[in-house]
Amino acid sequence: MSVFASSRGPVIYYSDRIGIGNNIFKMPKFRSMLTGTPAVATHLLDNPNHYLSPIGGFLRLSSLDELPQLFSVLKGDMSFIGPRPALYNQDDLIALRTDKGVD
Repeated sequence: MSVFASSRGPVIYYSDRIGIGNNIFKMPKFRSMLTGTPAVATHLLDNPNHYLSPIGGFLRLSSLDELPQLFSVLKGDMSFIGPRPALYNQDDLIALRTDKGVD
């Protein structure tokens, strides 16, 4: 509710990720960044804090933005144990995990 009240746009953000068996799935998160933020990994942004929504900093600090991922666990797209699902464009990480049998 706070995400909706603090900035325009959808409450849930879906990120394309590589899951079990190298299948692409949409991983949900509460949106912590403003709409219109460049679609790159946060660490690649010049000033990531500039793009945070008014409630986004709190959501990230408390990890509450990750809560919707429980639905992906229940659906079988990801698990509680193991590496975080790679972004669809992290080819080097996907290849390394596949080579090591961690996919």
